[in-house]
Amino acid sequence: MSNTGEMSYNSKVEGNVVLTRLDSAINWIRKNSIWPMPMGLACCAIELMAAASSRFDIARFGAEVMRFSPRQADLLIVAGTVTYKMALAVKRIYDQMPDPKWCIAMGACASSGGMYRSYAVLQGIDRLIPVDVYISGCPPRPEALLEGLMRLQRKIEKEHSTLALKQEPALAS
Repeated sequence: MSNTGEMSYNSKVEGNVVLTRLDSAINWIRKNSIWPMPMGLACCAIELMAAASSRFDIARFGAEVMRFSPRQADLLIVAGTVTYKMALAVKRIYDQMPDPKWCIAMGACASSGGMYRSYAVLQGIDRLIPVDVYISGCPPRPEALLEGLMRLQRKIEKEHSTLALKQEPALAS
């Protein structure tokens, strides 16, 4: 305090104050701490594994914590051919994930059935679960997965995180 009784300017205090909207803060946290659940079903899984290596470094996006338990993940990466035999298992895993959750369809097979026009192959995982980002390629490069992850982060940035909190309790349940 100065001799006149007023507080003097303190630059350290000003630097520690951040003003933002609650939606923006929640979305910033969510987009920078995505925990993927890898569902590697075919050759795209190799490219998914490569994205976690030091050469491509998925960790710089906050997604290095690959969780193999659906209850600890918020992003399902479906990489490869989804057969009807595996389709319900993929759906069960997606249903077990807590909200909010997202899905990336990685590769032509997960997106549209790819080159397999057969009775045994599901023609796109979006017939069972909602897909947020599609990544094209057969198989797509690890850079394409990183680009898809950045697109998902941009989508998460724009979500209304507190919308459910604003609703009345009777309507929310």
